[in-house]
Amino acid sequence: MLNFTANLSLLFTEVELIHRFKAAKQQGFDAVEIQFPYNLSAEILKNTLEEQQLKLVLFNVDADDLLHDGEGLACVPEKRDQFRQAVAQTLEYAKLLKPEVINVLPGRCYNENQKQVYLKTFKENLCFATEAFAPLGIKTVFEAINSHDMPGFIIHNSQQMLDILDQLNHPKLFMQYDIYHMQMMGDKPDEFIARYADKIGHIQFADCPGRGQPGTGQINFERVFSVIEKSAYSGWVGAEYKPVGITSESLDWL
Repeated sequence: MLNFTANLSLLFTEVELIHRFKAAKQQGFDAVEIQFPYNLSAEILKNTLEEQQLKLVLFNVDADDLLHDGEGLACVPEKRDQFRQAVAQTLEYAKLLKPEVINVLPGRCYNENQKQVYLKTFKENLCFATEAFAPLGIKTVFEAINSHDMPGFIIHNSQQMLDILDQLNHPKLFMQYDIYHMQMMGDKPDEFIARYADKIGHIQFADCPGRGQPGTGQINFERVFSVIEKSAYSGWVGAEYKPVGITSESLDWL
């Protein structure tokens, strides 16, 4: 049986973030994930999770201006100090919230001539973050984002993720496999997950195209979920889609 999380950055946005925990619990979720939780204190988040009897599975290291068409944080050479400060902030939250997984978003490079420098910076920062989170028993993941939605994103396909895992070879470092993003890049997610499940630390999904709930696009989720369940993957599966309509009416798949 698969264990699903509700991504509270995209689901239940009909209400403020602090109220989404209760909404998720009412719809049958036992775990949640948040892209960036830092607008709420770790203490408030911890109390809310305990009140609703929810587990917070995953959140991201801060990514600076990434969601506002900027380059982000983890790959930008001039932002090394800022990235380390962001990791320190994440550590403080992690000590209280005890997530299983923390995601480091690679970021963008808009200057093709600088791409190798940005990749080198990202790998160095990813090693730093992985070493920082490992003593807490936390898996560090990084993800590829499709180049249609985020042009310039330095990691945009599954082969690049495999290459980085091979190069860095750290026992607490895994990929975050986003079914929507990789379908957009031409992957066959069911085949990839079946083959590389042991290299995946977290899975997220949305239908494709459109990034809506299952049933709004072309992905056969019955098959994909079956493959995940039969694979070596033992982590959580995150619903990270943009509901078509209100969230509570988008959960037929659950």
